[in-house]
Amino acid sequence: MDRKMANRKLIRLSQLKNKLATENLEEIDWVTFGVIVRKVTPQSANNGRTFSIWRLNDLRDLNQCVSLFLFGDVHKEHWKTDQGTV
Repeated sequence: MDRKMANRKLIRLSQLKNKLATENLEEIDWVTFGVIVRKVTPQSANNGRTFSIWRLNDLRDLNQCVSLFLFGDVHKEHWKTDQGTV
């Protein structure tokens, strides 16, 4: 993990909103980690394509979640991922 994180900045999900408002993250090589704390049953968009919504949390502040929308090949590959997965 140390090798993969070399020269990268860890931003916790619970800090993400504040960091987006105060820093230019496009100029930083950053990573974040999250746990799937809730999955919404896959839904169909107006165009008929199916997508998933995951609620992610870093387990530091359970009130700070990020919604992740999965479309296309990402949805097809990962929609069965279990809640609780990091």
